[in-house]
Amino acid sequence: MEKVSKQHLIYAMSASNEPVLKVKPGTAVLFETCDCFEDQITSEDTPFDALDWDKINPATGPVYIEGAESGDILAVRIDKIAIKDKGVMMTGPDLGVLGGELKQNTIKMIPIENEHAMLSSTLQIPVNKMIGVIGTAPAEGAVSCGTPDDHGGNMDCKEITEGAVLLLPVNVPGALLALGDLHAAMADGEAAVCGVEVAGEVLVRIDLIKGKKWPLPMIVNDTHIMTLSSKETLDEASNQAVINMVDFLDTETGMDRDEAIFLLSLAGNLKICQVVDPNKTARVELPLRYVENQFSLDSLLRGAKEHV
Repeated sequence: MEKVSKQHLIYAMSASNEPVLKVKPGTAVLFETCDCFEDQITSEDTPFDALDWDKINPATGPVYIEGAESGDILAVRIDKIAIKDKGVMMTGPDLGVLGGELKQNTIKMIPIENEHAMLSSTLQIPVNKMIGVIGTAPAEGAVSCGTPDDHGGNMDCKEITEGAVLLLPVNVPGALLALGDLHAAMADGEAAVCGVEVAGEVLVRIDLIKGKKWPLPMIVNDTHIMTLSSKETLDEASNQAVINMVDFLDTETGMDRDEAIFLLSLAGNLKICQVVDPNKTARVELPLRYVENQFSLDSLLRGAKEHV
């Protein structure tokens, strides 16, 4: 196992970022992460004007994957997420869905006890650990870690969690994988502009898939396959997530497009990941049982290891 410490932070995903580690496909890597405020908030009395807002949503990395070439697919298995015992939330003017209504900034420290986020003595939310920011370098330019797009980034999808495999595009040699912005708990939508923001560690196993043209990013877990899209509006993101799933079914299973859209109308759930970032993110979840005869991620990864 290799490790990348949280001393190695980036604030934008770009081909110009120097890799801090080079690994072969199949390697397990432990990423140590700051929270989305780079651990600047230590109490509810922390003044907003004392925060360095250029250090929001840092990602740890990037990691260079040997043999990864433009057009490949990076398969990131999320084996373990470990979080600290205290997180933080904040909201206020111009932040989140109520940003146009709120008159003052609010910071709340959230203890994590007995697998619950302690919002108050009476409101105890079950922990659902997830990764907010994870992605590869885009093909061109630099994209802030706070902005999601086709390369991944700040998708804030609660399904990017333990046991899932996240599929990301390789746009540049080595892919340049980076991640951060862990949450102890967060619901679909992220309405306040945050979840329970928390520092921690993420253990992933990284593989390559070659010779496939899929609409990325995608997620596969034990029960579902998912397509994600991040666009300027939620309407655009929702429509594209649906189109992406149709494209996948067309390409990988040979299903006609009219049959695919019928299937999604009956069994494909369209959900919101977040509505508070510069681009909004939506996903389509389709139960694996509808594609299991034509699609096996495990077999693809076994084949990838034989040919890389």
